[in-house]
Amino acid sequence: MKKQAIKLLAALSFLSAVPAVAVEAERPNILVIITDDQGYADVGYHGFDSDVKTPNLDTLANEGVRFSSGYVAHPFCGPSRTALMTGRYPHKIGADFNLPVDGSSTGIDTHEMFISKALQQVGYHTGAIGKWHLGEEKPYQPNSRGFDEFYGFLGGGHKFFPQQYRAQYEKAKASGVKRFNDYITPLMRNTEEVRETEYLTDAFTREAVDFIDRAGENKQQPFFLYLAYNAPHVPLEAKEEDLALFSHVKDKKRRTYLAMVYAVDRGIASVVDTLKKTGQYDNTLIVFVSDNGGKRKWGGVNLPLQEGKGSAREGGHRVPMFFHWPNGLKGGKQYDAPVSTLDYYPTFLALAKSDVPSGKVLDGKNILPHIVDNTSAREGESLFIMRHRKGAHDVSIRRDNFKAVRTTTTNGWKLFNVADDIGETEDLSKQFPQLLADMVKDAGYWAWSNKPPQWFHIHKEGDEWRSEDMPRYGETFDLD
Repeated sequence: MKKQAIKLLAALSFLSAVPAVAVEAERPNILVIITDDQGYADVGYHGFDSDVKTPNLDTLANEGVRFSSGYVAHPFCGPSRTALMTGRYPHKIGADFNLPVDGSSTGIDTHEMFISKALQQVGYHTGAIGKWHLGEEKPYQPNSRGFDEFYGFLGGGHKFFPQQYRAQYEKAKASGVKRFNDYITPLMRNTEEVRETEYLTDAFTREAVDFIDRAGENKQQPFFLYLAYNAPHVPLEAKEEDLALFSHVKDKKRRTYLAMVYAVDRGIASVVDTLKKTGQYDNTLIVFVSDNGGKRKWGGVNLPLQEGKGSAREGGHRVPMFFHWPNGLKGGKQYDAPVSTLDYYPTFLALAKSDVPSGKVLDGKNILPHIVDNTSAREGESLFIMRHRKGAHDVSIRRDNFKAVRTTTTNGWKLFNVADDIGETEDLSKQFPQLLADMVKDAGYWAWSNKPPQWFHIHKEGDEWRSEDMPRYGETFDLD
């Protein structure tokens, strides 16, 4: 009874402190900052690793609304970003693998309108900076998907020091190579190659600052900026002055990774300073999210979550996430109901006072009224994670406080209360067999309606998609 009273008081406190969203106010700017492979413990405000230095992120998170159960829709880069841009599970449009790196000219289905295009159509000035990873040929490039401006690279990764990658690119080009390693390709300004001179994280910050500066000259037109840092994804490369701050960290990979995270954070400081200087800070929704969990062998830390990037356990897809919007949301709060990047599309449309485009199907929810009311946007409904592995699938289902999960290492289906047990340590499948059965049945219906993959990425031996093994697909949803 005492615990229930405390929870009730906390809920009432939240409700009284958070005002309604400013529906009649001018439409806000929307700034999405997405990092690459940044683990759950790799932000200071989570408090799990004292070596992490993210003071600017911490300030925004603590003054904003932190999502303790923030999820991406896939534990890998490309499909995760696809979900954010389309508002669809990548599995529904055949995009549940990273794009191939074998010279393929494919990309995300052009019939799927990106959120950038939807916002552009209702008057937003749109920009994308940094990593793309959604298609390299012209129909799939940012300028073809609703972005007025683009500065960055089209592939899934990149070296950070121009003096290194440019020389490698020129050598490969001179030798007659037609398909280049993504990590050494030139950066692009819109559709033209450019010669960059700065450390990539700093270059992307510079471009974001310039974009915001120019937007400040025309405050009558709101902007949507997608700032996609490729740090702290490999290659692990950091500036010496950033590395010096972590000289006490013995593990070299971890030391470099932390320095890369810090470079992003000081970049965010410049972005925030520019928003303030140009008078746009109060009416800009800043969204921060990592595209998936940290890769442990590359220095990422997801503790206290299980596993990391690529996993259906919490460490693969439960990520740092927050909203910060002074004009619209009272900050300093934590929101505990499940939130997904699938929710960004309908939420951003609501902020833009726009209807969902005709014919557009969305898998997410407008979460703003639920943040205000401290209610769940999907009470009794499920969020799904699925990744292909060895002719079957690893699957996670989050419903309210519970999570059902089955992977190649769980020895059948397990059930956890991940609201209280985020480390997935106490299996509750025997205590709640009917709940587990219902969640697994729900996932089975969802999975069978998915679209077959339209391409495949390079995998470890045994992880490739093999049609002869697909009868095992149904076994995933059998209860042992």
